[in-house]
Amino acid sequence: MQGPESKGLEVRGLSKHFGGLTVSENIDLDLPPGARKALIGPNGAGKSTFANLVTGILPPSSGTIRFDGEDISALNEPARVRRGIAKTFQITTLFPSLSVRENIRMPVIERKRLGYSMLRAANGDAGTEAEVQTLIDQFELGPLAERPVDSLAYGQQRLVEMALTLALKPRVLILDEPAAGVPSSETHLIVEAIERLPKDLAVLVIEHDMDLVFRVANSIIVLVAGQILTEGTPQQIAGDARVRELYLGGAHG
Repeated sequence: MQGPESKGLEVRGLSKHFGGLTVSENIDLDLPPGARKALIGPNGAGKSTFANLVTGILPPSSGTIRFDGEDISALNEPARVRRGIAKTFQITTLFPSLSVRENIRMPVIERKRLGYSMLRAANGDAGTEAEVQTLIDQFELGPLAERPVDSLAYGQQRLVEMALTLALKPRVLILDEPAAGVPSSETHLIVEAIERLPKDLAVLVIEHDMDLVFRVANSIIVLVAGQILTEGTPQQIAGDARVRELYLGGAHG
């Protein structure tokens, strides 16, 4: 998917101000191919703002975002998606009355710029259908493939959303609270899906569920009041007294 020269995502001095309010300040972050990083912090820390800056939903006030050495700071969201930067959302963005297969087919058709007339086709373009089936298999959605999305449990819907995002063939994937609203009995589905993601895909997980974070991330970034407090391995973060006081030991609000 990526050549040996790929540098991935490089964020330097990223800041965002809304009037006199600073919500992101001087953030540096590297997300090379194959990275499995998590971004944690209490509500109001600026996690979602950072994700929106990286994906082009918000323009930065200062700083640069580079992707494989190219400055993409001025590119809008669709242009960054075409470059290979994709993000799931905290609230599922699915078409509830369509089947799982039809939902997954849509971004494949969009990426390949095929006509939407084949959206409901049982056997349209062979390559498209093979790709859709591969995603269904990867996320173990086979038994649910023909069911409408609104009939699925919430954890299963999050899997479908992840499959939709992966259908865009991203090289950087930002998972924005993938376990939000998912019952604890279904969280393992999300963890297992993340573990099955392509090994060269750079993944940044923004999440409050610390059990999930410690299972899937090999590096954790702690964001407090729009600034990076620290970054380290799960073991280092768990042993950091500042982190325990600010986040891990208190309410996850």
